[in-house]
Amino acid sequence: MSTILTVDDSASIRTMIKVTLGPAGHTIVEAADGEEGLARAKSQKIDLVITDLNMPRMNGLAMIKALRAAAACVGVPIVFLTTESDPAMKQEAKAAGATGWLTKPFNADQLLSIVNKLVRK
Repeated sequence: MSTILTVDDSASIRTMIKVTLGPAGHTIVEAADGEEGLARAKSQKIDLVITDLNMPRMNGLAMIKALRAAAACVGVPIVFLTTESDPAMKQEAKAAGATGWLTKPFNADQLLSIVNKLVRK
């Protein structure tokens, strides 16, 4: 179906995303922080990015800004999956180019529904 990049410093969150989206036919590419995520997004075709906000080396907000500046990533939907729920942070993420926001812990059906709405079949 589609290739989804999941960027989170928590291996268990990346695994939960893979377990949720993999059986639905999505290919999951993993990265442990924003720098690794940015490199993966620039090196292969990605249909959707799901990223945490708080990560070492490069946080999700900085990664979104870098992705939006990269020609290879123009138009790629980006969903924040984070414990943050501050409305000001959500606004900052939207201004940086985030497409959506989902709060951890996430509901598997809700994540799958959001992904299916954002990726091209």
